[in-house]
This record gives sequence, C-alpha cells and structure tokens, in this order.
Amino acid sequence: MNKWKYSPPFFMKYLFPEFKWSTSNSKILITFDDGPLPGNSEKILKYLSENKIKSIFFCVGNNLEENISLAKEILSEGHLIGNHMPLHQIITGMKTSEIIKNIKEVNETAREKLNYEIKYFRPPHGKFDLRTSKILKEFGMTNVMWSLITWDFRNDIKLVKNASGRFLKQDSIVVFHDSIKSSEIIIESLEFLLETAEKRNYGIGVPEECLK
Repeated sequence: MNKWKYSPPFFMKYLFPEFKWSTSNSKILITFDDGPLPGNSEKILKYLSENKIKSIFFCVGNNLEENISLAKEILSEGHLIGNHMPLHQIITGMKTSEIIKNIKEVNETAREKLNYEIKYFRPPHGKFDLRTSKILKEFGMTNVMWSLITWDFRNDIKLVKNASGRFLKQDSIVVFHDSIKSSEIIIESLEFLLETAEKRNYGIGVPEECLK
C-alpha cells in the first residue's frame, strides 16, 4: 500500500511548513469536505453533537449558498466553516487572479449571509502550488491540509477502516466527506475512527486549539 495515498509525504510538509498538516496539541481534528448536503449534514451534526465533537466543515461555495440554513446549523452547533472553492475547482490549473476571485467569492457569501469570517482554506483534491501561501496570506487565511484522508468517498467501509486503523495518529487532521459519495458509510466511518482513537488513548480536539 502506498502510504502517500493516506498521509502526505514528509517532503511536502518540509517544503510548506506554514500549512497545517497535523494538530499542534496532539489531539485529533475531524474535518469534513464538500458540503453542506441536505440529508447528510444533519446526521453528521447529530452524531457530532451526541459525541461532543467540534469540527471544521470545508464547504464548497455553491453548496454553501444553496444551503444557508444548514450552514447556520453548522455554526450554531459550534463548528467552523472553511473555504473549499466555489465549484471544487483544482487551483493549480487556474490563473492567480481567478484563484483570488474565487476564494473571495466564498468568503463574501459567508460574510454576507452568515455574518461569518472564514479563516481556513483547503484546496480541492489537496492540490496547490507555490502561489498558494502568498494568496492565502493576503486573505489572512490558513491552509489546512491533513495527515489522514480516510477514502470514505469510495463508499467502502473496508477502505476507511484500513486507512484509520493503519494511519491514525494522536495529532492527525482527518478528512471525511459531507457528500453523496460517502453518505451511506459516514456514520460507521466516524464510529470506527472514534473507537480506534479510544483504544489508543488518543483525544479528540477542537479546531481552534488544534490549529494554533
């Protein structure tokens, strides 16, 4: 198995130390990409509430704008919202001006419709380039990558269990997806992650503390 499919290689972390690859307080941070998604976000929020977990939802701009009530629920439950581009575009193929315009668009949606300032960014598919740091610095934002991607978007709980079982660490930033692709297995995936963390005596952190 190629570990890089689940956890980014060391040289990437070395080249971009300003990005967040793992937590700063040796607690696990659970994150979700791509939502909000009606019918799915609600069950995720319910599960997180029942287990007293706080998270970051890296929202696709169009999904955010079309599901403002869900976004409000995410915030009211004490979670954070991050920027995941308006249409889940891969930024490495875009002009700098287009990247800036698109990041600004999602931030303004959150500001105008939620009275919320987005501080965190995650590039779709985890793809970025040398421009990313400078662009995000201009926005005063932090790029939050990950140390464990669960592959839940393949809709195969065996893949998730393998990824979490083999690569979960006490300071992992974990990626799940709030999307139709993972909706059938998302709760079971979360359950397995928490069970694994408990067996290893790993704690679950809150975003603000994990990303200091």
